[in-house]
Amino acid sequence: MGSGYSKMKKQAKLMEQQLETVRTEMKNKQVSGSAGNGLVTVVVNGDKELLEIKIKPECIDTSDLEGLQDLIKAACDDAYSKLSDDPMNSLSLPGGMSLPFLS
Repeated sequence: MGSGYSKMKKQAKLMEQQLETVRTEMKNKQVSGSAGNGLVTVVVNGDKELLEIKIKPECIDTSDLEGLQDLIKAACDDAYSKLSDDPMNSLSLPGGMSLPFLS
């Protein structure tokens, strides 16, 4: 178990550091999504945590709460799709393997 094992161990350590860097970058990444021509805007991070919801007053109609709920959901879907379309969400490894960071 000479230099080959040592080399693999160093490569594994380097890959672990790279993975941690990418995870940190993704957690700090923020993406916004909107619906209804900007009536509802949301901000999510790379961990898919909802950070912010903005609703324009003209969008609020107490007789149509279901419409507002649909707009919020659509804005979230928009933000999440932007996250999953981002090439930073997976790390390509030698041999054609990739590690998705978002499920």
